[in-house]
Amino acid sequence: MRLIFLGPPGAGKGTQAEILAEKTGLPRIATGDIFRKALREQTPLGLEAKAYMDKGELVPDDIVTAIVRERILLPDCRHGFILDGFPRTLAQAQSLDALLDEEAMQIDAVIYIDVADEELIARATGRRVCRSCQMPYHITFSPPVKEGVCDACGGTLYQRDDDREETVQNRLNVYKSQTAPLVDYYAKKGILRQIDGSQPIDRVSLDILKVVGIAE
Repeated sequence: MRLIFLGPPGAGKGTQAEILAEKTGLPRIATGDIFRKALREQTPLGLEAKAYMDKGELVPDDIVTAIVRERILLPDCRHGFILDGFPRTLAQAQSLDALLDEEAMQIDAVIYIDVADEELIARATGRRVCRSCQMPYHITFSPPVKEGVCDACGGTLYQRDDDREETVQNRLNVYKSQTAPLVDYYAKKGILRQIDGSQPIDRVSLDILKVVGIAE
C-alpha cells in the first residue's frame, strides 16, 4: 500500500500519518526528515541540496524528487510507504508519477485531510509555550491551570511568532497557491480520499483506517 497525505498546515496530517504508520508497519517518509538525514550524512544529493539552501534558494524539484527516490527504493519500502510532505507542488507530483512509472509502482490513495481556515487559525493561534521548560499548551484544548503560567515549572507562557495570526494566514496562502492544486490533480486520477479533519484525532484516524480498508 502506497499512500500520500495531503492537507493544509495545522490539519494534523503528520500526526495521522504517524498513527497509520504505527498501525500498518509502513514506513512514514517525511521529507523534512530525509532532507536532514541527507544533509547530516553529506550524501551527494544532500550536498547538492545544501548548496541551494545556503544561498536561501528553494531546492529544485528534481533534487527533491531524487532524494525521495533514494528513500522509497530502500528495502523497508518494498511493501509500501506513506509520503508526508511530498509532493508539495504540481511539478513535484508529476515528477513523482514519472519516478513511480519507472519503478512499476503506483499510489493507491491520497488521504486529503480537510479543515476550514477558521479552525486552522484558531488551532495555531491558541498555542502557548513555556519560556523556561518549553512545555506546550493550548488555550482551548489543553490550557494551564493558571492563565499564562506553566503547570510544570511556573514559567511564563508565550506565543511563538510562527503561531501569530498573520504568519498562519501567510502559510495558508502559500499552501493554497502551491499545494491545494494537488487536490484537483489527484481527484481527477480517482485516488483522492477526503477526510474531515475537524473531528477529534481518534475519529479522524478511524475514518482513515476505513478509507484504506483496515478494520478497527
